[in-house]
Formats: sequence, C-alpha cells, structure tokens
Amino acid sequence: MFTRILPLRPAGIRSFSSSCARFNVAPLPSSKPVGAFRGGVFGFLAGSVAASASVYYYVLAEYKIANEMLSDDISALQMATIKLQSYITELESKVDQIQKKK
Repeated sequence: MFTRILPLRPAGIRSFSSSCARFNVAPLPSSKPVGAFRGGVFGFLAGSVAASASVYYYVLAEYKIANEMLSDDISALQMATIKLQSYITELESKVDQIQKKK
C-alpha cells in the first residue's frame, strides 16, 4: 500500500481556497416579522382564553361546593321532617289515648 505524503507547510503561511459551489448558494429567505397588530391580537386572544379558562374552573369549583352544601342542607331538612313527622304521630297517639280515658 502506498501512502500519500502531503507537503509540509510553514507555520505562518495560510492558504485560502474556496470552492465554486460555496458562492452559488441562494440566500436564505427572510422570515416575515410578526407585526405589532398581529402580535397584539394574538396576545389578546391568548390572554382571553387563559382568563376564561381560569374563570370557568373557578366557577365550576364554586358550583360543586354550593351543590354539596345544598345537598347536605336538603338531607338535613329531610331528616328533620322525618323526626317532626314521628313526633307528630306520637303526639297524636298520646292525645287519642288521653281522650279515650275521659
């Protein structure tokens, strides 16, 4: 096998070479900057969506709490009604017994 021996360059000398293909490259297309109006509209819409979502979840949590409290109140009212009904029937039976004794 033959190895190619490159000529040694002196330390202070640099060679400048460039290929033809490097100069024939088309420039990159410039990106269209986002205008202040479009950025403002996008920011407004993003802020509105974020605020709406946070308000929705806040109202939903408050609704669940209010619904649970109402359910507890309704069950307490039902229990009180049942107790009152039992007291009334007991009182009526005692009044009937007192009237029968007379």
